[in-house]
Amino acid sequence: MQSVCYKRFGKRLIDVGMTAIALALMWPALLGLSMLVRITHGPPILFRQTRPGLHGRPFQLIKFRTMRSAFDAQGRPLPDAERLTRLGRWLRATSLDELPELWNVLRGDMSLVGPRPLLMEYLPLYSAEQARRHEVRPGITGWAQVNGRNSLSWEEKFELDVWYVDNWTLWVDVKILAVTLKKVLLRENIDDTNGIGQVKFKGKL
Repeated sequence: MQSVCYKRFGKRLIDVGMTAIALALMWPALLGLSMLVRITHGPPILFRQTRPGLHGRPFQLIKFRTMRSAFDAQGRPLPDAERLTRLGRWLRATSLDELPELWNVLRGDMSLVGPRPLLMEYLPLYSAEQARRHEVRPGITGWAQVNGRNSLSWEEKFELDVWYVDNWTLWVDVKILAVTLKKVLLRENIDDTNGIGQVKFKGKL
């Protein structure tokens, strides 16, 4: 009964309550980071990208920008590795670039805990089982993030995402949030030495 109530009402109430408290406490840090990003990268401060949310419905995910605007002689953006700044590497390594996603949680686009929202272009590439990751709201952190993050293969990540869809409860979410905080503080399982991250998902071979 408690699990049913949490899934119907409690998770969203906790998301809103915790996010509102976090934003109230962290606004000086958010303001400071915004100023650093503005000075280092120029406008805009936020990176926006359409991502699939609950049931695959698109929403605008927001993060702090980690790359500068830079183009080659033909006016094409330089490769990500050349546009990623020192500040951007630090923001990614500490996961501070994801703090603006708290606004996505407050809006209802995301949850604090759930499968990470990936790219829209991946939607037709999922198997039927992998697509089940969209049966819940995407999260700022998730079961895959506390069990390997970028050190996992895509198949392993999706298996963990689907496990979460089938097994999430209040205590699972509390555990994920607690482990996430520990891993962020210790910078564990961030296989991202060049600051760019994992290669794109291309579907099953």
